[in-house]
Parts: sequence; structure tokens; C-alpha cells
Amino acid sequence: MTDTIHWNDLTAETFLADYWQKKPLLIKVAFTDFVDPVEANELAGLAMEDFIESRIVAKKAQNWDVKHGPFEDFSEFGEHNWTLLVQAANHWFDGIDALVEPFRFIPNWRIDDVMVSFSTPGGGVGPHLDQYDVFIIQGEGKRRWQVGAPDDTLTEVVPHEDLKQVSSFTPIIDEVTEPGDLLYIPPNHPHDGVAIENSINYSIGFQAPSAQELISAFADHQLDNQLFEQRFDDSQRQATKTPEELTATDLDLLTNVMNSALQDKSVIQEFLGKYLTTVHHTLNLLIPTEPMSIDFINQILAEGEELNPVLGLKCILINQPENMKLFINGESFPIDNDMLEFTRMLAAKRGLTSDNIKSSLLCLKNAQLLTTVINKGLWTFE
Repeated sequence: MTDTIHWNDLTAETFLADYWQKKPLLIKVAFTDFVDPVEANELAGLAMEDFIESRIVAKKAQNWDVKHGPFEDFSEFGEHNWTLLVQAANHWFDGIDALVEPFRFIPNWRIDDVMVSFSTPGGGVGPHLDQYDVFIIQGEGKRRWQVGAPDDTLTEVVPHEDLKQVSSFTPIIDEVTEPGDLLYIPPNHPHDGVAIENSINYSIGFQAPSAQELISAFADHQLDNQLFEQRFDDSQRQATKTPEELTATDLDLLTNVMNSALQDKSVIQEFLGKYLTTVHHTLNLLIPTEPMSIDFINQILAEGEELNPVLGLKCILINQPENMKLFINGESFPIDNDMLEFTRMLAAKRGLTSDNIKSSLLCLKNAQLLTTVINKGLWTFE
């Protein structure tokens, strides 16, 4: 079962205090009686689709090769020393998406997606570093994992133009994982996993945008919305005797122009809400062939149907006194106190039934919002 993590002597709180972004951790049998939510042939089926990002990393002798999907046939790779990796597999299988639930003690916005890998004996991607936190659940099979501590002496190795590795490292974890085991690896910790037998792994990755990524995306957001319009103002200019200098006063004035873009909290929040809910892999949006009215939606709910968000959808609620908004899939929806309970359910991506939202839909604003997200294909009846 994967409803909860069996922490053994830890709790979610002690994990965050002692391990999160600090040191790796292996929890044996974190999930009892673990059953794979996907089989290898189903994963291979995803890798045949051109709208799904996939790749195969293979090693022959000392030579590494990387091929990108979609794939039509896997027979050329043989029975050893290769790994198939499928990004955002949680967008397509309920059971894979459910693997995220035990990690909700970390805010939803931090969770990126679930990558699933299938490896034949000897398969792996080599020793490497990641810039993000990852939990790896061992599914079918066994895998030997070695994880090291951050080490500035490591050198980058590029055995293939699409594959970055690092030089050998001294492991502080060297264990074989079996079904239900959970491995946590913080950023910048070298690690290497090699399959002992046919093996499936589920990697729950966490987004941690860099300053460069945030500033670049924020600049694009400002330009797209024509928000970078304040100009330099030196209306109090005094005559200078050193025209060749950029003075401290002018430096301060220019800096203030730049800083002004970061002073409006509502602008920052609008950007972050959209940025952090933008999904970078295809969603299975289910847009109705004909727009649904709230009366029709209520009728279907009354028949016992349940509304659920499409798999992999990202939602954030900003509940600040001066700025209340719901963000879904890179789009913002203004809300108010009357809508807070209902929008919290949307942001939490709970299943919606007549029983739990009937009273909320008496509020016209809630009804209009629900109609909007359904007609955008973001929520659908199951």
C-alpha cells in the first residue's frame, strides 16, 4: 500500500528537520505490500507516443548511448544494460499519480512530476548529480544504489552529448533496494543506481527554480504584460564637473528603477502563481465537445458522478488579505472570502461530488468558476 510512508523511527517532521536538503536516507519497506501501478509493457506503450518525453540510456562495453522517443521497437537493445525513462508518467496513470499523495507534507507547488524508469539487468544512467530533491520508490525487481555526499572534487564526465555524469565517488549509502523501499536523495549528492534484475523505479521530483530561471521568467512576464514601463527620472539633476563618471547618486537612481519592479507584492504573487503552476509536459485535457452549463453540471452531480482534475494538474491558492487568487495550469482566477472554502477544494485537487460542493454552488461565483474549469478541460466527470 502507498497511502502512507512507514517512517520506522522517524516522522515527517523529523525527516524535514534532519534529512530534507541535508543528507540522503534509505527507508526499507517504506511501503508495505507495494504493487506496481504500471507494468513494463504499459510504460513501453507510453514511450511510443510522440507527445510523451522518453529516452533510453544504454551501455555497451564502456560506450554509452542515448536515444530519444518515440520508440517503435525495443528489441534492438537486447536484455541487458539499458534503461527506459518516461517523464511525467503520472499524467497518464491514476496509480502513478497516487504515488505523490504520501509526500503531501511538502507543499504541492514543490512537487514537479513522477518519472518512471524500467531497467534491464545492468541498466542505469551512470553516476550523476541532480539539482533537485527526489524520492525514489523501488517497484518490481532489485537495484543497487550508491549515494555520496556533496564533493567539490568531483569532475563532470560527458560520455554522450545527451548524458552528463560525474567521476567516481565514495558512497555513504550502498544498498540494494527491493519493492516498497524508499530512497531520498537531496540536491548535489552524487548517486548511481544499477539494476540487478528487471527493475521499475518511480522518481518523485521536486521543482526548485534557480534565481536565473526565476529572474528570466519574471522578466518575460513583465514584458508580456507591459509592466516594465517605469523610466529613469533625474528631474533633480545638478550640473556636473565630471561627466565621465557614473556617480553614486545616479547608480542609486538606476538601481531604484530596477528594484521598483520587485516592490509590488501583487505583481510578484501573480507571476509566481502562474510560473509554479505551469506544467511542462503534456496534460490529458478533456475539453467538452459542447460547453457545459451549471444546470447540466448539477444534473450530472445529482446522478452520483464525481468530478476530478486531470492527472498532473498543478494548482496553488494564495490566501493573502490584500490578494486572494487561485492559480491553475498557469492561469489566475481572482477569488474572495465567499469562495475560499470551495477554491481550497479545487487547489487541493479533491474529488468533487454533489455531497461536498452542493452548498458551495449556491454561490454564483463558485458555480461560474466550476463551469470555467470544466469547460477548459481541467476537471472532468469520471
